[in-house]
Amino acid sequence: MKSKSTAGILALFFGGLGIHKFYLGEGGKGILYLLFFWTYIPAIIGIVEAVVFFTMSDADFNAKYNHGTGIYVTSAVSAKDTTSALLDLKQLYESGVITAEEFEEKRKNLLGTL
Repeated sequence: MKSKSTAGILALFFGGLGIHKFYLGEGGKGILYLLFFWTYIPAIIGIVEAVVFFTMSDADFNAKYNHGTGIYVTSAVSAKDTTSALLDLKQLYESGVITAEEFEEKRKNLLGTL
């Protein structure tokens, strides 16, 4: 799981080389930063991105870079909401709307046991 503070620190100190982009899984953008590092434009953008990372909420960061997973996203859902969602999911499976594989994948996502 990617860390917001690590991404911010990498962007602040190594933003001109695009190291934070590689860390966040955006290799194509990282290569562009490497190609243009000599212009200092990526360094300026990196500083701006560091500020954005440091001011971004944990939930927004996880939604964008961790595909919605993480402690901040899963802890916001109450046990009652999870139980209700699991019951709805079971009804969809029993009625044939979703397959067994889809049911299991969605159940694991709800319980956070990927």
